[in-house]
Amino acid sequence: MSWAIWITGLPGSGKSTIALHLKEKMPDTVILRVDKLREIVTPTPSYSGREREYVYKALVYTAKTVCELGHNVVIDATGNRIFWRNLARKIIPHFYEVYIKCPLELCMEREKTRTLRHDAPEKIYEKGKKGSPVPGVTVPYEVSETPELIIDSEQESPEAAVEKIILMVQKQK
Repeated sequence: MSWAIWITGLPGSGKSTIALHLKEKMPDTVILRVDKLREIVTPTPSYSGREREYVYKALVYTAKTVCELGHNVVIDATGNRIFWRNLARKIIPHFYEVYIKCPLELCMEREKTRTLRHDAPEKIYEKGKKGSPVPGVTVPYEVSETPELIIDSEQESPEAAVEKIILMVQKQK
């Protein structure tokens, strides 16, 4: 029984790092990165609301298809709107939302100093301060009221986060 986990949170909260650590523990897991999909769907992204709508719906459909092929999926994407995460919840039978909680100031600091880009665009928060659409800065990040798991990345290591995710999936089997 394959599953999909959407690791969501602000840019710089630790989503990609946790996804990579999870893949180390579960090597057969497929990671879908919204930034890689965006390179193909919108090679010169504007990050407009309409563009995000297309990109996130394509991401959800891709996750559903990969699950139907029998693979476990980790969606590594901010997914700032609850609507997109609920769409995944609606069409993927074994879906879990993992919210990475992290203060905006820490996310901004991490984004500024990170060496591993994980395919994310550079200087996200600088662009947001200049008016570009950035979740948590110029566009809202909608926190779900019912994620299956909340991880405080200010307090918990990526390894501890992965252990919690694995326990969550094992309990659901």
